[in-house]
Amino acid sequence: MEPLPGADPLLLTPGPLTTSATVKQAMLHDYGSRDIRFIELNQRICAGLLSLCDASETHLCIPLQGSGSFAVEAMIANQVPGEGKLLNLVNGAYGHRISEICSYLGRRVSVLETGEDRPVDVAGLDQALAADEEITHVAIVYCETTSGILNPVADIAQVVATHQRSLLIDAMSAFGALPLSAPEVPFAALAASANKCLESVPGMGFVIAAREAFPATEGNAHSTSLDLYRQWRSLNDNGQWRFTPPVHCLLALDQALVELEEEGGIAGRRRRYEENCRVLVEGMRELGFATLLPDELQAPVIVTFLMPGNDQFSFPDFYRRLNDRGYVIYPGKLTGTDSFRIGCIGHFGADEMQAAVAAVKQVLQTMGIRNLGSE
Repeated sequence: MEPLPGADPLLLTPGPLTTSATVKQAMLHDYGSRDIRFIELNQRICAGLLSLCDASETHLCIPLQGSGSFAVEAMIANQVPGEGKLLNLVNGAYGHRISEICSYLGRRVSVLETGEDRPVDVAGLDQALAADEEITHVAIVYCETTSGILNPVADIAQVVATHQRSLLIDAMSAFGALPLSAPEVPFAALAASANKCLESVPGMGFVIAAREAFPATEGNAHSTSLDLYRQWRSLNDNGQWRFTPPVHCLLALDQALVELEEEGGIAGRRRRYEENCRVLVEGMRELGFATLLPDELQAPVIVTFLMPGNDQFSFPDFYRRLNDRGYVIYPGKLTGTDSFRIGCIGHFGADEMQAAVAAVKQVLQTMGIRNLGSE
């Protein structure tokens, strides 16, 4: 199924994503920020997000304007006090971004880094926590979209809990499609956004934080607009956002959550993404492309392909020709290897992915490439 002439391209990216027509249509309304309908909308969305990680009884949901990185920064600033210390588990660019955030915030941070094609080091985490009693918090990116690697968040959570420290999860590219249950994966807070696996539009993120410990975070934030405690206090007291809310983003997310439930929840969405990923990987390998990751480490979110060693292959030309056919992909984000990325998430299925692989084959032919392995 190829995109229709004049239609929006299929976004094979890690977000923003292709959204359903009904999610788009949900934004065709204007709500006042003090309207009772809008207050009920906020409450419904927060309840729905909490239920997705089995956290309705134990955690709070605090929505926030901005991209996912806004939510991650707010989470770190709110959860890690000035005298705290964060151990950051890094195997990609978004892990490094957490370290950068800590630097801006003036929070102490130590880094335990592994290669971009390897999961974070659980045994090393255990040793690091045993060796440094000053570490109060641990941060992990659940699915590192630099490579598409899936990190062992459940194993990490158990080690952190054993050492009685607090776990912060960047669940940006995982929430809504990959399992994350608060009773099974104990966490102090997680950050995610509307425009990834929830298949809504960009413009807002959210933080889910442990209810019992949350009042103690008052005063930790470095910023007025990113103060999660004060945002929660306002929502809790009168149902109001502290500053102008992204009303239309919330309307879209409300509809997106309905569609997630209709699909069978997280399990149903994951099955579709896994099939998208299978079709993509098998099809691209048949064309001669190699994946960075072995299948057992690959999350069904975004796939990194190594740049072909073929003199006729030019990524800018490849990207342009594929875009002209209605398919948008992403450049690579690896530090040491030339690569590009193709996403598996968004409002599409295996038929669209098969059409995308067919378009790749057509593009290679127009570039005069018959054998990617040849020089």
